Amino acid sequence: MTKTLWTFLLLQIALGLFDTVAHHEGSERLAWRPGSRRELQLHGMRNLLYAVMFIALGWYQPRGMWALALAALLVTELFITLWDFVEEDRSRKLPASERVTHTLLTLNYGVILALLAPLITAWAREPSGLVRADYGWLSWVCALAAVGVVVSGLRDLFAARRAEHLRPSPAAALATALTGRQHILITGGTGFVGSRLVAALVGAGHDVTVLTRNRASADTLPAPVTIVTDLDQIAASAQIDGIVNLAGEPLSDGLWTTAKRQRIIASRVEVTHACTALIARLVRKPAVLVSGSAIGWYGLRGDEVLDEQSDTRDCFSHEVCREWEAAAAGTGVRTVLLRIGLVLDNSGGMLARMLTPFEFGLGGPFGNGRHWMSWIHRDDLVRLIVHAIATPALSGPLNGTAPEPVTNRDFTRALGQALRRPALIPVPRLPLHLLLGQFADELLFSGQRVIPAAALASGFRFNYPQIGPAFAAIVGRKSAA
Repeated sequence: MTKTLWTFLLLQIALGLFDTVAHHEGSERLAWRPGSRRELQLHGMRNLLYAVMFIALGWYQPRGMWALALAALLVTELFITLWDFVEEDRSRKLPASERVTHTLLTLNYGVILALLAPLITAWAREPSGLVRADYGWLSWVCALAAVGVVVSGLRDLFAARRAEHLRPSPAAALATALTGRQHILITGGTGFVGSRLVAALVGAGHDVTVLTRNRASADTLPAPVTIVTDLDQIAASAQIDGIVNLAGEPLSDGLWTTAKRQRIIASRVEVTHACTALIARLVRKPAVLVSGSAIGWYGLRGDEVLDEQSDTRDCFSHEVCREWEAAAAGTGVRTVLLRIGLVLDNSGGMLARMLTPFEFGLGGPFGNGRHWMSWIHRDDLVRLIVHAIATPALSGPLNGTAPEPVTNRDFTRALGQALRRPALIPVPRLPLHLLLGQFADELLFSGQRVIPAAALASGFRFNYPQIGPAFAAIVGRKSAA
């Protein structure tokens, strides 16, 4: 083993680690992507082969038939990699950084094969056996890499078994409450909730127009959908039956700096004002505006049970919701102010960031775990939005939460049970408070105990009123629901 070969082998380990953490576990979340079964199987098999290669090269000099076996393993790994490239292009759109990383991994692996070829050829001519080798710290790096890829490989093979159970139910079933063929305008239609709402309405045969700043972000939406980048592109003569306004900068994406706070508020207010301006110039007014808000409107309230008639407490979350709701006033059409809680699904939102650490047994309550979490399954929220469009008696505040809020401790316990993992490692408050400030205080260690009184009174029935069955469905254990 030459220094040059070791250099490229260490580079392969580093690139592989980066690809796994940044892409497979990070941005792409392959273990929780519906339809990723084949790709996960390929990753799992390849990782286990890598483990054998790391041990063979780091601790031994395989001779004779063992050298030929190593050569066969390297060729098999190359074949699986090429197969994986085809599967990736078939099943998903790779981000540019992942394509670059894969290219570097492939080129680097080619160099490793070229450097290994004469060495393995020489080993193959000798009597069969495994000659012990010791390369010092390099051998231990290979051992550590082998352990890592074994863990990752077994995890991918396990995740492949559940991948088909993660496929969402047919979206059209979520929009059955809306009869006839209606034209719905959706802002934020490419987001976590909006994309599922678009799929539901399109699947049920309705016409959908989506406002998005970036047309490319709408590539994954089902056809047929009309895309606009500015509401001024919609003619005054357009026939729009309802508007759903969900657009806004994510609260949990970055620190609450002064600039971030301004963007959070401005992004919501500006789009909402654009919706009200559109309503004002439309010749035929829509029947309803469902405008997004959040349960942060109520402020931080401890154990107090809150419904749509409850008052408020000042905090930044309330400030955002107050400005957002005020921007939707005065349209002259029925307006529903949808105060959304923690939306749960495996494809996005806060839960998506929790699944991986909880799956590895590293999850637990935030702080003392006594604060309340008012949650809702994403499909129930989509059904509730459709219900709000279709129910003329609904107007004003409408809490978008399940009827049974839970404490953070019960929330994390239920998630651990659904994943069949312990959830005992608490997240201490002080470090996150020092690091994130008010963001941590309001979103991670505080909450509201909100009841959807208006939704229940209007006849809406939740498919997931309890956290246990909701988590069972989300993690692919639908039989437990």
